[in-house]
Amino acid sequence: MSVVCLESLTFGLGHLVRAADALGERLTLLTRDRSYYTYELERLGAGALDLVETDTFDVERVAELLRRTPGLRGLISSTDTWTLVGAELTDRLGLPGLDPAVLRLTRDKAAVRGRLHHAGLTRGRAVEVAGPGAQLRGSLLKDVGLPAVLKDTAGTGSQNVWLVRDEPELDAALDEAAGRELKGRLFAEPYFSGPVYSAETLSWAGRTRLLGVSSRLMSPEPRFREEITAFPVAFPETRRASLERWLGEVLAAIGYTDRFAHVEFVLTTGGPEVVEVNPRIGGALVGEGMCRSLGVNVYEAMIEAALGRRPRLMDMELPGGPAVAFVLGYPAEPGVFTGVAGLDRLADMPGSPAWYPVRSAGDVVEHLADSRGYAGIVYAEAETAELATHHAVAAANALTVLTEPPHGAAGREASGG
Repeated sequence: MSVVCLESLTFGLGHLVRAADALGERLTLLTRDRSYYTYELERLGAGALDLVETDTFDVERVAELLRRTPGLRGLISSTDTWTLVGAELTDRLGLPGLDPAVLRLTRDKAAVRGRLHHAGLTRGRAVEVAGPGAQLRGSLLKDVGLPAVLKDTAGTGSQNVWLVRDEPELDAALDEAAGRELKGRLFAEPYFSGPVYSAETLSWAGRTRLLGVSSRLMSPEPRFREEITAFPVAFPETRRASLERWLGEVLAAIGYTDRFAHVEFVLTTGGPEVVEVNPRIGGALVGEGMCRSLGVNVYEAMIEAALGRRPRLMDMELPGGPAVAFVLGYPAEPGVFTGVAGLDRLADMPGSPAWYPVRSAGDVVEHLADSRGYAGIVYAEAETAELATHHAVAAANALTVLTEPPHGAAGREASGG
């Protein structure tokens, strides 16, 4: 029996292979570029999974590969980029999955905002205008007000997101956006002030279980660069239960009845406000952290859902484990990534810190304003998320992400913390 994974997040493939094995399934990974998974593949034994390199954006080619896969029982698509491709393939082949219309909705941030506003689950409306920037400018000032956020309806990784706090910033953002290639459409929504979190949830048949909340420490305004994450945030039980109910209402409002979700939200003075709903498990090391902190391989639930079975994780009593935190390691200057200094110091630091590489020597780092710029992740553990954050930040501060200008010019160094 086979389960196919249409691409994957950078980390978590090993957990997914072990989950498939535990459930008596054989995992196949379809990918455009196997080097993207070098870290995970190097840690798996030979023959641990079947790997097929193909153009994973070519729906017809992938559909034919899936039809020829012996004993195919499920398809997993856990990335934003391939969500809609996976939805079309699941529907076309009659495999277990959500209604493609629901997944198309989740990939349209403006439509999600509109649906939640209609349901009374957000104070903010989305505004978009299919015309010149001047039209959007007028609509934004009238219907959204300042401060506001301009962003791509289908963006990922905090790319193409602009905070506008006054009219000069609005004009500058509109000019910059006009020169960008967006994955979707440009729209505006209110800017909600407060700490940012991500809820890690699992739903089945319309019921949602909150597995935990990740903190999301961001760069200073006006950027939205993700820098530090910790799990699980220790909310008082009454607030946690309230968040779980609210999240169930949010997901129900958009028809997201099954599978993992990664819901970013802001805790404002008026209560929680959704930033976006991602129809997948959390990225970076969120999945890794969930496995360790909850004490179970949560990827088994991903396999079970792909098979159309109620995940046991929905009802399981969780044994628990250490709290976790991680810091994204960015260079201070763009250039050619050459390595990381200070890795030898991690062995003598508390929290069992470890470096998870994302980039290889020779990769070009161009964008430092969003998550495209980090070269790797520093991970650490402790008894609480707060202490784990301290361990991870201390370890990250001991490292230096190295870059040098192209063409062999003098190198530059940047702090990894």
